[in-house]
Amino acid sequence: MGSIFRSEEMALCQLFLSSEAAYNCVSEIGEVGLVQFRDLNPDVNAFQRKFVHEVRRCDEMDRKLRYLEKEILKDKLQIIDTGENPAAPQPREMIDLEATFEKLENELREVNANAETLKKNSLELTELKHVLATTQLFFQEEAQTSLTIEQRDSEPNSSITQNLLPAEEGKGPVQLGFVCGVTNRERMPMFERMLWRVCRGNVFVRQSEVQQPLEDPVTGEEVFKTVFIIFFQGEQLKTKVKKICEGCRTTMYPCPESAQERKEMGQGVEGRLADLRTVLNQTTDHRHRVLAAAAKHLRTWFIKVKKMKAIYHTLNMLNLDVTNKCLIAECWIPTVDMGSIRAALRKGTERAGSSVQPIINQMLTNQMPPTFHRTNKFTAGFQNLIDSYGIATYREVNPALYTTTTFPFLFAVMFGDAGHATIMLLFSAWMVLRERQLIAAKMSGEIWNIFFGGRYILLLMSLFSFYTGVIYNDIFSKSFNIFGSSWHIGDNANATEHNLQAWGELTLNPYYRDLYSGEPYPFGFDPIWQIAVNKIAFQNSYKMKISIIIGVFHMIFGIMVSLINHL
Repeated sequence: MGSIFRSEEMALCQLFLSSEAAYNCVSEIGEVGLVQFRDLNPDVNAFQRKFVHEVRRCDEMDRKLRYLEKEILKDKLQIIDTGENPAAPQPREMIDLEATFEKLENELREVNANAETLKKNSLELTELKHVLATTQLFFQEEAQTSLTIEQRDSEPNSSITQNLLPAEEGKGPVQLGFVCGVTNRERMPMFERMLWRVCRGNVFVRQSEVQQPLEDPVTGEEVFKTVFIIFFQGEQLKTKVKKICEGCRTTMYPCPESAQERKEMGQGVEGRLADLRTVLNQTTDHRHRVLAAAAKHLRTWFIKVKKMKAIYHTLNMLNLDVTNKCLIAECWIPTVDMGSIRAALRKGTERAGSSVQPIINQMLTNQMPPTFHRTNKFTAGFQNLIDSYGIATYREVNPALYTTTTFPFLFAVMFGDAGHATIMLLFSAWMVLRERQLIAAKMSGEIWNIFFGGRYILLLMSLFSFYTGVIYNDIFSKSFNIFGSSWHIGDNANATEHNLQAWGELTLNPYYRDLYSGEPYPFGFDPIWQIAVNKIAFQNSYKMKISIIIGVFHMIFGIMVSLINHL
């Protein structure tokens, strides 16, 4: 606890680790979390270090795990987190982990590819079904019309006639060809304008919107489609229409000319769609089972891979001796934790099964040691607040201890409202009382992490703010008359009805004993100030003067701390 007043005493130590035990020793030291290694190879490129291959393998495993995590979240599955903190796996276990991740990734990519293909086929058949249904409905409507080609020629703005039907169903002398397809709803106006301008108005377009949205097999988003039928005459227009359809990224589908063929084709499409849905459901269930099984171990795998990568990254900072049988490390260690580090080194050697014990030597140096403050869950937030402005020099007086009081109090001087402070107090107390459950919930979000990390800061800020709010007698910008005001209007010369009507204001003078009781309000501001005309001017002046006094004392205290650091 003494390190909260000043930073811990640090010692520069040199470690000699045998090659077979170095991995396990660094792993055990990492679990202790009290050692800062120095890079002994600052001039060596990162790609030329000894364990760069292992670091790359860890990066590749991390990539595969992030891919699995993305797919699990896409299926809205819960990633199970038991709170377990597994030890770093042995180097020989890396092969098994790589094989497991490779198998899962390949299987998942194959399932996704199959599902995407099935969805594309399903989308095409669904669009074809809508094309056939729309075409059949259109031809039925046109078969009931009684207009002729002559009427259409005499009335240029009239609708398509019965003679626009295909050869088998039309009865007029002029037979037209047609093309059917589907396009996105937002592209349809542009598509129609293009057809009109290129074909010079010699084509007729009918369209029908598909009511329910269709799923894009690639992005998974829902898109709205429109079915279109284009009528034309002649091979030249047919070629132009098809080129325009291809250029506007529409999807064309074959459509038989006879009603019987369209009906038979529609029945075949329905049967194929039913089979596709069955296969697609089975594929989705298989994908769900694979992801559910991976979700049970995903967090554990992430921890293992990150620990392995951290260990190999640390080993890359070590030096190899000339015999390649020993690794040399230099690190900063808190002097009070030397025993814990020696025990971790012995444990790592035993795990590796090595008979060569590691050697740790304390070195004399003139280098400035790093600053290390040992914190707990209460002081960690205040220490992070101080470190965001600047980290104290080694063995200086740590201002975080005094900030635990001065920072909340200075906030309260500015934000003195007991009502708002109560709301903040309830929120911060909820985070403090339920911190174990909230930590276990692994709630994500930058804003939430900031609030939760500073829960004790918020708690003290709300308590101090409540205190100053009661002093200011300010609760949601209102005052409470708890003890009774020390002022009252009696029968005096100033407080006559005539004077009040003429002035509209009354200055309360303590000289008149019938106005002032002679004793101040027991705690805080007298509630009579709530109705005073100069309330804001008086209270702001009061708060400003108090802030100046507090600020001066604060600065004097800071100068005294600086003097202690200098001495």
